[in-house]
Amino acid sequence: MTDAPAAANATALMNSIYRRQRHVYDATRKYYLLGRDGLIERLAVRPGHTVLEIGCGTGRNLVLAARRYPGARFLGIDVSTDMLHTAISSIGHAGLSSRVRVAHADATAFDPAALFGAPRLDRIFISYSVSMIPQWQAVIDAALARLAPGGELHIVDFGSQSGLPAWFRNLLRRWLALFHVTPRDGLASVLASQADVRSAHLTIERPFRDYTIYARLKV
Repeated sequence: MTDAPAAANATALMNSIYRRQRHVYDATRKYYLLGRDGLIERLAVRPGHTVLEIGCGTGRNLVLAARRYPGARFLGIDVSTDMLHTAISSIGHAGLSSRVRVAHADATAFDPAALFGAPRLDRIFISYSVSMIPQWQAVIDAALARLAPGGELHIVDFGSQSGLPAWFRNLLRRWLALFHVTPRDGLASVLASQADVRSAHLTIERPFRDYTIYARLKV
């Protein structure tokens, strides 16, 4: 069950961060949110599939994915209502409102059937949002529980930066903390545990010298 006060607090916090940033978000984040386009390519969505992005933000990824896979339906949820306003505008401007829908929801306890009439999802992807959600493990649980048989969860986010100089890692993490972003160094182990429990196939990659982590879990 959704914790309504906690969800309201999260919405207020994210709105305070992104109320102004959303207008320049896509122009600035392309320089350091690496691997997002690669994730979209690896989704391998088929015609008729239903795909959900958790933490859809401005709708940038949904627009690109919908253009890349014209036979599929795309959905997005975000806790920031201000970001969703931008997403709706971007989706409409792209002429994709008939295939792309977004909604306000708590990623730890969302109901795609109630929100979109989609009880099971063929693909779920999370792009640089795991590092922003305090209850990130609950988000992964919720996502895996809503995948259809044969469905896939794809995640791209900040890695551990193990292949980069310590000064760079420390500076990056101090800067990210200003935006309430915390790289999840335990993400790979949590996903491995989930894969064991579900007899699922897990792929982990650490491109850009572990600046980024990319994970694909097929149930």
